[in-house]
Amino acid sequence: MKKSKQDKLASIGKRCKKETSPFFKKLRTAGLILAAVGTIIVAAPIALPAIAVTIGGYALLGGTVITAVSQTGVGEEDCENEKE
Repeated sequence: MKKSKQDKLASIGKRCKKETSPFFKKLRTAGLILAAVGTIIVAAPIALPAIAVTIGGYALLGGTVITAVSQTGVGEEDCENEKE
């Protein structure tokens, strides 16, 4: 059981190192921008309404998740080569 967990982690590591497809590159960039906007709202030096800070927190979370998931996206050719 422990060996299969290590294989899955190694597979994720290999996917992160491979070339990302153009769609996921754009999605990763959008996620980084969304996370940056969320960070700016949450860390604003002026007092903002609670709803604005909450929305900023959700934007930060969403941008981080989108960026992490899109980083593991690889092209079809890479997936086919890995199966062989």
